[in-house]
Amino acid sequence: MKNPSFFPRRRHQRGVVLLLCLIVLVILLAGGVAVVRSMNTSLTSAGNLAFRRDLVNQGERAVSVVLAEFSSNGALVNATDDVPAQNFKATKLENNPQGVPLALLDEKAFKTVGTVDKDIKDADAQISIRYVIDRLCTSTGPATSTGCVQSSAAPAGGTASPTPPPTPPTATIYRLSLRVTGPRDTQVFTQSTFTKPEHESTASP
Repeated sequence: MKNPSFFPRRRHQRGVVLLLCLIVLVILLAGGVAVVRSMNTSLTSAGNLAFRRDLVNQGERAVSVVLAEFSSNGALVNATDDVPAQNFKATKLENNPQGVPLALLDEKAFKTVGTVDKDIKDADAQISIRYVIDRLCTSTGPATSTGCVQSSAAPAGGTASPTPPPTPPTATIYRLSLRVTGPRDTQVFTQSTFTKPEHESTASP
């Protein structure tokens, strides 16, 4: 008969290793979920930036339309009063603190300035462009140097300047404001200014 002292003692299993493994597994699972969510957020942000960049490019379509209206044969070439049918305001529009005309933010305000018939829409691309044009003047009627924001054109080069030099021609500044709406309810607002040569109407009274 063998001596009992030669038999190994059985140690009680307390499950400590299993508990540690479960804790590590939970940590790894939480880390994996965080990484997946971070990737989804990054992809969404990248997609929104791409949409916004495309909408800014799409806004150039309205710029071409508006400049055509101010060409020699355009409907606004000699406009000195409001023309709602062309989304034109002969005086400066009221803006919000960010400089966006309220007419682009409120439907009721827009109806006093323009018409929805002038909206540029692309059903296939799910894009809609709304714009307003305002003349940076304080009153309607012929533009004046005292009542309108005007720029001075540089004198023509290549010839000797007479003494005294002639008064350089002036041009009233117009502002074009756009609201471009695209997929996923993405919206961008852009603004640009332009001038057209003024003639006798620029003289101060």
